[in-house]
Amino acid sequence: MAVVAVAALSGGCADDSAPSTPTTTTSNRQADVAERGASVMPFDLERTTHRFTRTDTGGVQTVIADDPRDSTQITLVQQHLSAEVERFRRGDFSDPARIHGTEMPGLATLRAHGGRITITYEAVPDGARATYATDDAGLRDALHHWFDAQVSDHGPHATR
Repeated sequence: MAVVAVAALSGGCADDSAPSTPTTTTSNRQADVAERGASVMPFDLERTTHRFTRTDTGGVQTVIADDPRDSTQITLVQQHLSAEVERFRRGDFSDPARIHGTEMPGLATLRAHGGRITITYEAVPDGARATYATDDAGLRDALHHWFDAQVSDHGPHATR
């Protein structure tokens, strides 16, 4: 909140001829996403990593603890991703919308999937994995756009 207030107060003093750089805009968005994510994801983003891997039929989302001995983070990741998979199967993508915004690429299409995406959950030793599979090319593309947006928005906390 303080960052937003400082930015708003200093905005009137800025040189309007100097456009914001994509790096500044991206890092501001990543900070906003991390802040909103903390209210949705119970695990610590600084102690975990999201991996979004595209596949020919959809993709694989893996969240792992950076320290494979961090049982607290592993348990929190597993509980969260298991619950998210249950919601996603029903087309409830409200948590990603709260974190990334309702205009997140791919989100509207995913919300309307109507069971045409098979989503499976698997606990792994250092976290959890969700696998998304569909024969529908439009849904696969939506998943890929959604994955790309996640990687971009989570910055150093996410990889492909």
